[in-house]
Amino acid sequence: MKYVLILFLFFSTSAFSQWKSYIIGVRGDTLNCVDLNGKKQGPWVIRVAELRGEPGYDEQGYFEDDLKVGKWVRFSLMGDKIAEENYRWGQLSGKNKYYTRTGGLLREETWRAIEPGKKMDTVEVRDPADPSKVIDRVAVKVEGSAVRHGTTTFYDPEWGTVVKTEEWWMNKIKTGDAIPGENDDELKPIDPRKKATAKTDKDKDEKEAAKPAAILEYEKKNKGKKIKERDGRTGN
Repeated sequence: MKYVLILFLFFSTSAFSQWKSYIIGVRGDTLNCVDLNGKKQGPWVIRVAELRGEPGYDEQGYFEDDLKVGKWVRFSLMGDKIAEENYRWGQLSGKNKYYTRTGGLLREETWRAIEPGKKMDTVEVRDPADPSKVIDRVAVKVEGSAVRHGTTTFYDPEWGTVVKTEEWWMNKIKTGDAIPGENDDELKPIDPRKKATAKTDKDKDEKEAAKPAAILEYEKKNKGKKIKERDGRTGN
């Protein structure tokens, strides 16, 4: 029995030695672990105190390499659930629900997390008549780390009925079936010929600007006319 106890203590010490800091929860769980590189790992419970009239809250979920991942739940300091959020790469992603202090569902938002370091993203365009059907895929420029994308639904928290819905496209609200900003450069499908065309037009403008004003005026007046050019030779 003595050797079993020593072995248990050895493994316990080895397990905890990988953490720079941690706490033991009321159920004996190891929580709020910070690894030797100073990054949050595993299950965490965070308390935010009330400040300047803003209500405090508790939240619990998981960290991976200092980033929130998966489902996080937020509670008021009285213990009432006020939010359920999903995270990817440390940013809001998927459907997130928000509640009143009495537990009534207030709204449901849909978010899209952007992969760190990614400048472009490919977004599916769905058929308005059949949202399960993808009719196109559009490459768009992205800014920031998360965008509201999809349906936001507002509820009557007392009766649970839908009050209104909003459709969002990459942080812009949709009106009708049109994609917000689809005529803007940041929401156009990528065209590899665009750069080449722009460069050609720029070169053309630069060549035109390099000509003397007299020559430009002459070319303008005689545009479309057949002009006999002289090359300096004499005789027939």
